[in-house]
Amino acid sequence: MTLLEIFPSLRSGIPSRLDSAVWPRDTHYDGDGRITLGGVALADIADQYGTATYVLDENEVRARCRAYRKAFPEAEIIYAGKALLVRAVAEWVTQEGLSVDVCSAGELTIALAAGVDPARIILHGNGKSYDELNAALHCGVGRIVVDSLTEITLLSALGTRPQRVLLRLSPGIDVHGHPAVKTGVLDQKFGFPLGSDMADEAIRRIMRQPNLELVGMHCHLGSQIHNPDHYGEAIRRMIGEMARVREDYGHILTELDLGGGHAVAYRSGDAEMNLSDLADIVEDALDAACARNRFPRPNIALEPGRAIVARAGVTLYRVLSVKHIDGGHTYVTVDGGMSDNPRVALYGARYGAVVANRHPCGPQLRATVAGRYCEAGDILATDIQLPADIRPGEILAMPCTGAYHHSLASSYNSVGRPPIIAVRNGRARELVRRETTDDLLARDIGR
Repeated sequence: MTLLEIFPSLRSGIPSRLDSAVWPRDTHYDGDGRITLGGVALADIADQYGTATYVLDENEVRARCRAYRKAFPEAEIIYAGKALLVRAVAEWVTQEGLSVDVCSAGELTIALAAGVDPARIILHGNGKSYDELNAALHCGVGRIVVDSLTEITLLSALGTRPQRVLLRLSPGIDVHGHPAVKTGVLDQKFGFPLGSDMADEAIRRIMRQPNLELVGMHCHLGSQIHNPDHYGEAIRRMIGEMARVREDYGHILTELDLGGGHAVAYRSGDAEMNLSDLADIVEDALDAACARNRFPRPNIALEPGRAIVARAGVTLYRVLSVKHIDGGHTYVTVDGGMSDNPRVALYGARYGAVVANRHPCGPQLRATVAGRYCEAGDILATDIQLPADIRPGEILAMPCTGAYHHSLASSYNSVGRPPIIAVRNGRARELVRRETTDDLLARDIGR
């Protein structure tokens, strides 16, 4: 018998939802005080599939795709596969009308295995190998984003039919984010600095190749950008460059890919990108820049990845121990950590977490959620509120973990990577199984 059965009046004090800014829209407390996602109790998923486990709400992914299509009805929305690319996700986003960008032969293979039309695939990356370029040309990807002079040489040698390409430029815009994800500044590894001799040389080389068709320009400003004005400035600079190409080469570029990087809220109160504001800024900046340069309006593309899948994901952990340090912190150690979520260690990302198997109504304490791995820096969340009576065996749920978790996961300490469990309309199904010790040993052939 539960407390709710003994004291029915407690039900009125249980909120029906958690903050939709960081949790999927269809997240509720059920009648027993457990958190449910997609109509499935998270505690039941933990019991069935074990922990740590990634849970992904299919309806939330689809809803985010539709939100972008609604906000930008005339733009091409390209899902940035590096955020999370498994076959099911590729199927969902393409069914919702999105294209897919990939940045490796592996991601290309996954997209093709999911049935994505090659014409709707864009190949990215600053270090594309001979084999990757050959595979992309062979299957007929729609566009390749050229990132170096070497790539132009390889493409011209490999190509047997015309290939549409975009030229990636760094527009010199600093969005003041973490140094690891600032990709719009001039001095960085991606693309060609706008207005540089190297960029001019790239344009000339592409134009000389009969099997390469330069159709447009690409830029990417960084990650977790919540101020849409940065994109307006990027449009002004990029349209100016496209107009210069027309003047110098007599060639009209018809596509402008503005990349992604749209911020999501990881914790309540975090700033995030407002799609309506972004759409207004893009529209106004395009009108002004095209009028100023007397340049025909190009087709616009956007590349959201995190903004499509981050909020759809929740990671489940089981509490292993609770340790109170006199004069220090309370450490709640769970059965996951930096192996399944390296973003905290890499970028200083900040997350929240709540108990998923019950709705606590009593006193709380300030706690640090620690991972199980042999690193002092293996911390998942700091200074968060958890029940004062939290105990081993309980389930913690960490929201907004759909992006760059599975993609960045490792098998550190020889612990297998978590499974991905999709939920929808009261049903749970396994998309990716848990990596086992046998999987790890299968690659170890050194005896």
